[in-house]
Amino acid sequence: MKYRCLIIDDEVLARDVIRTFVQHDHSIEITDEAANGSEAVVKILQHRPDVVFLDIQMPELDGFAVLREVWPHHQPFVVFTTAFDQYALRAFEVNAIDYLLKPFDEIRFHQSLGRLKERLSQKSQPRIEELVNNLLREQKDKEENYLQRLLVKEAGKMYLVKTDDITHFSADGNYISVYTLQKKVYTVYESLGSLESRLDPAVMIRVGRSNIVNMNFISELETYFNGEYIIHLSTGEKVKWTRGYRDNIKAFITKMG
Repeated sequence: MKYRCLIIDDEVLARDVIRTFVQHDHSIEITDEAANGSEAVVKILQHRPDVVFLDIQMPELDGFAVLREVWPHHQPFVVFTTAFDQYALRAFEVNAIDYLLKPFDEIRFHQSLGRLKERLSQKSQPRIEELVNNLLREQKDKEENYLQRLLVKEAGKMYLVKTDDITHFSADGNYISVYTLQKKVYTVYESLGSLESRLDPAVMIRVGRSNIVNMNFISELETYFNGEYIIHLSTGEKVKWTRGYRDNIKAFITKMG
């Protein structure tokens, strides 16, 4: 049986070393590699590997943040790799499969790989859940559990989009169009009500049955008919603020005030 693995490290040399060592073991198959935290989240959810070799210190999202993002959707076996030994205690406290302190040699790597395969054959996931659950609680306390990034699909590929870069959402039937500051449009498949419940109401405001707008990108409100408004966004796009959601204007005025 072959186990699929993903190599995640922002250093090219580190990825090269792990790839070389893994290729000497025919029971492990490299599915893909990632060079930063955001890319790691997308590729883990896309490939759903059995194992990830996960660097802790990376751009965009660190290794712990990557786990926090993917854990509700996929729970791979994890081998932490890093050059910073202050993370060792945190990794071992939760009984992670192993912890490789850079630079490590082939003997040390294959010792770790042996323990990993034993766990895999027994389907015995270590107590890494404790770490991830703690991370999720910490994130909830810090961010009130609002979405910071949204997983979207385009042309068969998956991307992470920062909610701070989203100008507005527009629902049509069973899908939602996601409009970004970079003038790109992505699609997600869920109800607007469900998405709204996961967005920060201090930033994202419902302006109609089918629309949510990021208040940070509202440049002007134009009076329209019957108590409605036309929202002018800084990107040049326009969205109607309908009568049924006029009460939400108070939140906008408070924020702008």
